[in-house]
Amino acid sequence: MTSIDIRDLTKEYGTTRAVDRLTFRVEPGRVTGFLGPNGAGKSTTLRLVLGLDRPTAGTATLGGRAYATFDEPLRHVGALLDAQAAHGSRTARDHLRVLAASNRLPERRVDEVLAEAGLAAVAHRRVRTYSLGMRQRLGIAAALLGDPPVVLLDEPSNGLDPEGIIWIRELLRRLAREGRTVLVSSHLMNETASFADHLVVLGRGRLLADTAMREFIHARVDPRVRVRTTDGAALGDLLARHGYDTVEREGEGEGEGEGERLIVHHARVADVGRLAWGAGLPVLELVAEEATLEQAYLDLTATEAEFAAQPPTPAEQLSTPSAAQPPTSPAAQSPAQRQEA
Repeated sequence: MTSIDIRDLTKEYGTTRAVDRLTFRVEPGRVTGFLGPNGAGKSTTLRLVLGLDRPTAGTATLGGRAYATFDEPLRHVGALLDAQAAHGSRTARDHLRVLAASNRLPERRVDEVLAEAGLAAVAHRRVRTYSLGMRQRLGIAAALLGDPPVVLLDEPSNGLDPEGIIWIRELLRRLAREGRTVLVSSHLMNETASFADHLVVLGRGRLLADTAMREFIHARVDPRVRVRTTDGAALGDLLARHGYDTVEREGEGEGEGEGERLIVHHARVADVGRLAWGAGLPVLELVAEEATLEQAYLDLTATEAEFAAQPPTPAEQLSTPSAAQPPTSPAAQSPAQRQEA
C-alpha cells in the first residue's frame, strides 16, 4: 500500500513561509480531507508533493519515493489541481490520449475513464466549449487514467451540478474501499463531511489537526439536545438540579400551545427524556442537535484565517442609510452634493 508522507516540510517564498515544518501521513484505505483557510498552505503542499515546487526543507514522498523519480507517474499518482489545465483546442479524448501515450498507458483506458466521468457523449468536443463542471470531470478522468494507488484532488466538487457532486462523493468512497490513498482539498465543509474519514487541517502553513473526522468534531463541539415542553420553567429547574447548568431558552414553538423550546448543552437525548418522564413533565419534542464539521472547523481556525471580512464599526452602521431614512436621490441633491458624490 502507498501512503503520502510529509516530513518537516517547509516552503519559503522570500520572507514568506507558506508551509511551516509540516509532518503528517495520508494513509491508504480512507479519504482524507485537507482543510484550511485561504492562504493556509494547502495548494503549496500539494504542489510540493507533486514536484511542481521544491521544498526549502523537509520531504514529501509517495510510498517512500519522490514524485520526480517515477518514470510513468500517472501509474502511481493521479492529481487534479487546476480544471483549466487541458488545452482548449484539443478534444477531451485527444487530451487524454496524449497523457496516455506519454505514460505508455493503453488507449482503451481513455474511453474507460471518459465513460466513468460521464463524458463519453461529448468526448469529441473541444475542451474550450466545456463548462467548468465538464472540465472538472475531465480533470478527474485524467487523474484516474493510470489507475493509480494515490489520488490527489483540489476542490473536485467545484462547478459540478448536484448529480456530479453525488458522483464524486461515491467515487471517492469507492477509491478508498479499493485501498487507495485519497487526499481531497476542499472549502466545502458539508461536502467534506459527506465523504471524508480523516482530516488534516492547516493554518498559516502549520499543522492544526490530524485526526479522524468524528473525533475532530466531538472534541470541539459539545453535544446538545433540543427539547420542547409546555412547562419550560419546571423542566429547566429539573435539569439544573441534575447538573445541566447550561440550559438555553429558545422561545415559543410555532402556533398556540406549542410549548417552549430549550437547548440543553452537554446532554444526551436518553438522559433528558428519562428525567422528564420521571418527573411527569410533558415532552412535545426531543431531538439531538448533531455537531457539524463546519462548527468544529470554524472553532479551530477562527484565529488562523489570513483573509477575513470585518464587521462594520458602530460609526459605519450609523452612517448606513436605513429604510426609515432612504438616501437622497440625485435629482433632490444640490449641485454641490452631486459633485461631491
